Amino acid sequence: MKRSLSGIFAALIIASNAHAADLTPAQPVPEMVPEVTVTEATGWYLRGDVGYGWSDLRGANYFQGSNASEVDFATADLRDGFTGGGGVGYQVNNYFRTDLTLDYFGKADFHGSTIGSCGVATACTSSDISSLTAWSLMANAYVDLGTYGYFTPYVGAGIGGTHVKWRDLQNTSCETGNSSNCDPTFTHDGKSNWRFSYALMAGATIDVTCNVKADVGYRFLHVDGGEMFGYNAGGGPGRDKGFNVHEARVGARYLFGGCAPAPYEPPPAMPVYK
Repeated sequence: MKRSLSGIFAALIIASNAHAADLTPAQPVPEMVPEVTVTEATGWYLRGDVGYGWSDLRGANYFQGSNASEVDFATADLRDGFTGGGGVGYQVNNYFRTDLTLDYFGKADFHGSTIGSCGVATACTSSDISSLTAWSLMANAYVDLGTYGYFTPYVGAGIGGTHVKWRDLQNTSCETGNSSNCDPTFTHDGKSNWRFSYALMAGATIDVTCNVKADVGYRFLHVDGGEMFGYNAGGGPGRDKGFNVHEARVGARYLFGGCAPAPYEPPPAMPVYK
């Protein structure tokens, strides 16, 4: 009887110890977490861009002869040109930035024509040749749409002014159907003036380093109309109706101060119960 009670008592002690061991929390197993750096890009930056602009002249008109009536050019075409510029800006946070830019629209040739009478015939067609250059000063704002790997797509808009400089316009009128029977060539002095402008942008930023960002994008630039050329030989002055530029651009931004690194803090490990 004593042996039986001793056996039962020993079995109870063993079971109690085993149950207590199950309730003891196990030590958390350390995980091998690679070192990660979280960055917040803020601060002043410089930018530079080059591109090519496809221009779209909205038309041109002029005062014709003694009747002082304003008429449209029969044809008016503004060729394309190279662009380039730079600016300074501020990266507010990872989602918003703003900058002030000055961009140059290189020499774009103008070819136009008019139809009417001239000194050598009653039916004449003119050839009107000029060119323009332009500087755009714009205040811009951008919204960055999140970073995906190395790429950050964005949209933006700008407002400002464009100084348009027209070269002298060369006007030659010849008999329609007989290009050898022509009036002398007349020169109309070119005009220059500031016009209201606005821009819309879209593109993507590519992280090269913490401080250097490449930029590939598209810009739509609208320039209001203004004076084009002066009066000479019974014709003029003339004005253009404004133009649009569709621009493909590549560039880079240098961010001063770089990024403020913050060490990655892994979440605390939860105790494991067996």
